[in-house]
Amino acid sequence: MATDYDSPRKTDDDLNEDSLQELQARRTDKSSGSIDIDETDLAESLELPGADLSNEELSLRVIPRQADEFTCGRCFLVHHRSQLAVERNGQQICRECAA
Repeated sequence: MATDYDSPRKTDDDLNEDSLQELQARRTDKSSGSIDIDETDLAESLELPGADLSNEELSLRVIPRQADEFTCGRCFLVHHRSQLAVERNGQQICRECAA
């Protein structure tokens, strides 16, 4: 094998750091960690369907539909006029639903 004498030489410290066994040990140490999930914390964050939310308040501002927007007759989403593809039977259809 040819030796490149112009390349920088490694010291003993560099050789020890790059040993195959040490690199494999580092890889197994990183992958051995697991995340502990507390089931009670997870259960508290879930909301059941039909839960009583009468005492809850909305934390967002609802903006009414603007003059340059329309509600799609199929997906019922509000889109800008530029997304209007077709108007069928008095219903405005967006480009995504028309495709």
